[in-house]
Amino acid sequence: MHRFYVPEVSGDTCKLSEEESKHCVRVLRLILNDSVEITDGKGNRFKAVIEDAHPKACVLRIIEHHQEASPAWELIIAVAPTKNIARMEWLVEKLTEIGFTKLIPIECHTSERTILKIERLKKIAIEAMKQSGRVHLPKIEELVSFAKLINNSNSFKGAKFVPHCNDSERKALSSAYKKGENALILIGPEGDFTKEEIQLAIENGFTPVTLNEHTLRTETAALAAAITLKTLNN
Repeated sequence: MHRFYVPEVSGDTCKLSEEESKHCVRVLRLILNDSVEITDGKGNRFKAVIEDAHPKACVLRIIEHHQEASPAWELIIAVAPTKNIARMEWLVEKLTEIGFTKLIPIECHTSERTILKIERLKKIAIEAMKQSGRVHLPKIEELVSFAKLINNSNSFKGAKFVPHCNDSERKALSSAYKKGENALILIGPEGDFTKEEIQLAIENGFTPVTLNEHTLRTETAALAAAITLKTLNN
């Protein structure tokens, strides 16, 4: 069944955005009384039928509603954007398919990208949510400095981890994490975090960990961390 995203659903009918309407009517060629599925990205799943197949304002009539509980734990990934933006977009897509709570792009000392089109990443997350059948849309925040992220993390209630490649003592993420805990994971740029950044993170409650015996690309490291914690919780 074709899926669509409607951020606010109330009452017995709702209207698709112009972009979603065009895709529904012009691209998919759906017509009056065809069944579709919609979600508001907040845990609600609706079955609906097309009441007015208008290519700019398609109207749907709700016939079923199911609500899925929010995940029992939060997974926040704070990552330095990759130089190749396609890799960052790929990461957002895959993290959304796997399931996570929030992405926070961070600017580090050795970052190779300091400008990011957040709206583009949000659209990718929406498409990945629809494609995968999920009903919780992750948040994509604006780019912040490493120092600001660390300062803001002091109010975070959960486990905090900083994977890095330095030859200092580190635990495996899989052994450092306790099932059911909220988790905030820092993922550095291709040049890794500086020693000063790592030390600042540790001083603010982050546990130094390792993800793999080999060096991973930024997007691979972020995905590996997410999969590790999702596997432990499932």
